[in-house]
Amino acid sequence: MSKTEGPLTLISATPSPFARMNRIAMTLKGIPFQLQNEIPWEKDTQTPKYNPLEKLPILLFPDGRPPVYDSAHIQEYLIQKYADREPRLLTGDMDLDLQARQIQVLAEGLMDAFVLLFFEIKREKPSAEWRARQDRKIDGAMRAFEDLVKERKKADKQYLVGDDLTIADIAAVCGVGHIDFAGAREGWKGSYPTLAEWWGAMNEREGFKESKPVMFDLKESVV
Repeated sequence: MSKTEGPLTLISATPSPFARMNRIAMTLKGIPFQLQNEIPWEKDTQTPKYNPLEKLPILLFPDGRPPVYDSAHIQEYLIQKYADREPRLLTGDMDLDLQARQIQVLAEGLMDAFVLLFFEIKREKPSAEWRARQDRKIDGAMRAFEDLVKERKKADKQYLVGDDLTIADIAAVCGVGHIDFAGAREGWKGSYPTLAEWWGAMNEREGFKESKPVMFDLKESVV
């Protein structure tokens, strides 16, 4: 397998949990990369140049090959293209790997719900029904993660799938971490104590703690 010479570039936003998933994967695998931080709705963004959907993150290559976008697809690209680098981030068992990808879907759904809720609140006349729907998604995902971690703890397992770190753990840490960072659920650690304990330990691991979210300075309104 051929790889590009020089570091990759990840167009990111400093608080983005989506980009954080990819940053963690590249850090753990030892893939050289540099961050290009942007706010995708501001007029000077380069995002539309590389992604017609105008969303982050975007993975760029030094040799000019077509960019890769969408956090889940970037994650899959990293796993497939750098399969020879540890950690593999999947188990190699089809059923377990499908389960890991399902957990990643759950985490991304949690992130999406937060984003939709954030922008709705910014509207002049936010919809109470829309806000309630996003709140239900967030609470449902948090309960699901609490139940999953409890189940794994009972089985004396450290990771969410299999016996090694996978994309499932990365996604859960990033999703729950963004709820914590944004203060979207005050007191969540008391409501989901098993999840909080697991997340707290994972979030401080090497490869994770370097990518904790940082708020950017919003200069332009999107709503």
